[in-house]
Amino acid sequence: MANQVQYIFDQENLRKSAPQKFKSEDLKREEMIINIGPQHPSTHGVLRLEVLAKGEEVIEVVPHLGYLHRCFEKHAEKLPYNQIIPFVDRMDYLAAMNTEHAYAMGVERMLGIDKIIPKRVEYIRVLVAELNRLASHFIALGSYGMDIGAVTAFFWMTRDREHIVRLLEWASGARMLYNYIWVGGLFYDLPVGFEERCLEFTTYLKPKIKELERVVIDNKIFIDRTANVGVLPVDLAINYGITGPMLRGSGLKYDLRKVDGYSVYPEIDFDIPVGKGEAGTLGDCWDRTWVRVQECYESVKIIEQCLEKLTGEHKRTRDFDPRALAPKKIRPKAQDFYIRAENPKGETGFFFRADGRSDVPFRCKARGASFVNLSIINELSKGGLISDLIAVIGSIDIVLGEVDR
Repeated sequence: MANQVQYIFDQENLRKSAPQKFKSEDLKREEMIINIGPQHPSTHGVLRLEVLAKGEEVIEVVPHLGYLHRCFEKHAEKLPYNQIIPFVDRMDYLAAMNTEHAYAMGVERMLGIDKIIPKRVEYIRVLVAELNRLASHFIALGSYGMDIGAVTAFFWMTRDREHIVRLLEWASGARMLYNYIWVGGLFYDLPVGFEERCLEFTTYLKPKIKELERVVIDNKIFIDRTANVGVLPVDLAINYGITGPMLRGSGLKYDLRKVDGYSVYPEIDFDIPVGKGEAGTLGDCWDRTWVRVQECYESVKIIEQCLEKLTGEHKRTRDFDPRALAPKKIRPKAQDFYIRAENPKGETGFFFRADGRSDVPFRCKARGASFVNLSIINELSKGGLISDLIAVIGSIDIVLGEVDR
């Protein structure tokens, strides 16, 4: 054992670990292979793009995945249902509340307890999910502005996101990975004074979103970089399974909060913004960004309605226990079940296969919106410039924890 060789250097190791689609000997005149990432800041994580370019023109883009693979689905096959939630948080780590909400609803429906969850619990879930939707969109908008030269937007969005992060930390004890929405209930009720502080925040935030829209979204330089770039026709979006702001940016009013009407969303009044091609072509990068800004206004409306319910009809009482329906042992009947919900980036879904005997799922397959949305990057980028490719990546709004899982 003492003489055992642990590592043998091989000159082919790099080629084997990072395989290329294109080979240098096959290049035509003026063509070149460019690797963008996995350390490039504009790939929004450890994503590697293999770009075949002819001068400044993009011929083809090949995304290479797996640099952030954490084996979520294999972990889920070894853990009880209620212990999977912290791993769910680490998929889309910028919108952990929304992913927790989808997962918890799925297990509750398998157990048949989804209709008896207390209304206060449901309104708190929607409240924290919409706060997290705002935080996710702020990162998307701020980092996108920085990608194409509007650094001010990133500072503004980071400042405003910090208020949300502190509110969610006050409720759950964590800044990003919350483990707050449990199967059958919540980790804890909202802290005393949370609703009032939250209402103060929405009053502060509305003019800030307007300011962002005026200074960045309507800015001529921003429009020049994003209008008529990365145009996504609605039929192509449907064929690729694109969801979320990307699909709505192409003009289709499709939002699972309305389509499926889960939780208490049917009781809440809000609109679904869709792209209109106001600055360029319908479905371009500008439309997708504009839809995200409009969704921030809608999330604020939802938050205000939740706060009205939580301080009125469903206000806190001494005997309210958010864990009252949380089962100690989760053992659903044998079944295959799929649940989906509207994440800030699109449709997040979980497919469960339960054997009816164990509290550990036989299979838990996750559908990440970022993974599916990223698949269209070649269609959006080919024929454009390399600088436009950066604008396209940012407009997709990916998070690599959800792409690689």
